Amino acid sequence: MRTLVFLLLVAVANALVYERCELARELKSQGMDGSRSQSLANWVCLSHRESNYNTRATNTKNDNGSTDYGIFQINSRWWCNNNQTPTSNGCNINCSELLTDDISVAITCAKRVVRDPRGIGAWVAWGHHCQGRDLSSYLAGCRL
Repeated sequence: MRTLVFLLLVAVANALVYERCELARELKSQGMDGSRSQSLANWVCLSHRESNYNTRATNTKNDNGSTDYGIFQINSRWWCNNNQTPTSNGCNINCSELLTDDISVAITCAKRVVRDPRGIGAWVAWGHHCQGRDLSSYLAGCRL
């Protein structure tokens, strides 16, 4: 058991936690500014509120037993397969692919999520903390 706890602590300690502007630049370079009519500031706000910019964040506190993964907290019930709970696997990926420092898979999946009718509203934290708000502070000083 001690070995498992140690390995989990090492994995968390080695997670890439982006700085706000660093993430904004990465998202912009991968075409997220204006993706499905969502501004770059919306994506940065969403990432801040969902994972605090942590590429290896997970959340297991969902009522349906699913888990949220990665910088965007993409849900295993709908978007990825964690081999533990039922899934629609809309992004056709393993959830572990969302927990790497290379966020290109997470970005591709997030772009898929926003194609659905709920759009970016699929993320509860976006609706509670980003929707309809002045998000200019998320890009302030980033020299994009």
